Amino acid sequence: MKTYLDEYKRKLITAEQAAKLVKSNSIIEYGMFATKPVDFDAALAKRAGTDLQNVAIRATGSVLPIPEVIKNDPEQKTFQYFSWYFTALDRKAGDFGLSTHNPFNYHEATMLAYDPNFSRLWADVWVAQVTPMDKHGCFNFGIANSHSRGLALNAKIAIVEVNENLPRCLGGNDEYIHISEVDYIIEGSNSPIFTLPPAPEPSPAERRIAELIVEEIPDGACLQLGIGALPNLIGTMIAESDLKNLGIQSEMFCDAFVKMYEAGKITNSKKAYDINKSTYSFCLGTQETYEFLDDNPQLASCTVYYTNAPDRIAMHDNFISVNNILEVDLLSQVCSETFGLRQISGTGGQLDFVIGAFHSKNGKSFLAFTSTYKDKEGKIHSRIKPLLTPGAVVTVPRSVVHYLVTEYGKANLKGLSIWGRAEALINLAHPDFRDDLIKAAKEMKLWSRTNRIPF
Repeated sequence: MKTYLDEYKRKLITAEQAAKLVKSNSIIEYGMFATKPVDFDAALAKRAGTDLQNVAIRATGSVLPIPEVIKNDPEQKTFQYFSWYFTALDRKAGDFGLSTHNPFNYHEATMLAYDPNFSRLWADVWVAQVTPMDKHGCFNFGIANSHSRGLALNAKIAIVEVNENLPRCLGGNDEYIHISEVDYIIEGSNSPIFTLPPAPEPSPAERRIAELIVEEIPDGACLQLGIGALPNLIGTMIAESDLKNLGIQSEMFCDAFVKMYEAGKITNSKKAYDINKSTYSFCLGTQETYEFLDDNPQLASCTVYYTNAPDRIAMHDNFISVNNILEVDLLSQVCSETFGLRQISGTGGQLDFVIGAFHSKNGKSFLAFTSTYKDKEGKIHSRIKPLLTPGAVVTVPRSVVHYLVTEYGKANLKGLSIWGRAEALINLAHPDFRDDLIKAAKEMKLWSRTNRIPF
C-alpha cells in the first residue's frame, strides 16, 4: 500500500512559510469554530503593518484563542476580519469594529462553497486545523465538517494545520481531505482544542420551559438541539425521562447528547435514513464530548447541507427542533441574532430547522425564551415587545413560526390571525408586562372586537 510519506514531506512547510504565501487583496478562509488555525494565524499576524494590504479573513464562529490577526492589527491596516456566525468572541471584536458579520442560512453554506455561481466568494487561501494523516492519506476535519471540504477544494491554495488533539470524526460525508488535494502541510504546535465552559445552573424559568418542551417529545422522535444552556438542559431531562428510541439529526452535536447515549435513549432506529447513526455537522463541547466523538462509528459527520436542508429534515417523522431566541414582537416576528443593531450571533441553522421540523410528519419546532431579561443596571425588560427593537433583524418570519415557549406556557402560532398571535404572545409574557402589551396591541389595531372573530 502507498504510504504517502514522500508526498507529505514534499508538502511540509512551516507556519511562517505558509504565511508568506498570502498576498495583498486576498481572501483567507480560516477553519470554522474550534478548527481555526493557531500557528498559521500567529505567523500571518506578524505581517500586520508591512507591505501586505487589504487581506480579508473569514471564519465561522471564532473561539479562543483570540485570533492574532485581530490583536496585532487593531487599526485594520492589513487585515479585515469577518465571521459567518458570531460567537461571544466575534461579538466583542464587533463592538470595537474589528469583526463584521456575513449573514446566511446555514444549509446554504455548502452550496456557496461548491457552486461555481458563487466563485467570487471562494478563497485565495484556505487553512484549518485537521487530524494527523491516516494510512490512506486522508486528513479528517474533526469537529468542524460543515462546508470545509468545499471551501478547501475551491481555494487557490489549501493548507492543513495538523493537530494531534483534534478528535477524528467518522463520516457521513465530506469529513476529510486527501493529501493529493492539499497544497501544503503545517505540523502545528498541538495546542489544546477549545472546549465550552460548564453550563450555568439553570434558572427556575429555564427548567419550566424545558419541562414544557420535553412533554411534547414522543418516543422515536428525531431531535435537533441548538446552542446554549437550555437545549443542554432539555437533553439532560430527556436522559432522565422514560423516552426511548430517539434519533439525532442536528447541525451541532451538543454535550447533552452524550448523556442521552449513556442513558440508552438514542438508538436512531426510527429515522428515515442514517439508521442507527446520529447525524451532525460540527461540535462545540467539553473534552468528554470530544472523546465520545473520536472514532465513534455510532455517529456520522456530514456537510451542513446534508444535516440542515429543510427538505432533508422533513423526511424524518416526529422531528423535534429546539432553539433559543432573543425577542419577539406582537406581530410574531422573531429575532434571534441581534440586540438592535448589535450582532449577537447569526441566523445559523435556526430557520432551516423551523421550516424542516414543521414539514416533518407530526414534527414540531420550538423557539424558546425566558419571558424577561435584566440589563446592565438590573432593570427587567420583556422579551415580548410591541415591535422589535429598532435595528433588530428578523431571523424567523411570522409566517414560519410554529411553537413559542416561555416559562408561562407554549403557543402554536400556525394559522392564527394577527389578533390570535398577539393574544397568544401576551399570554406567554411576564404578568407585569401584559397590561402594557394589551394597550400596545389596541394602539396597533391588533386588538379589537372585529379582528377577534373567528379566532
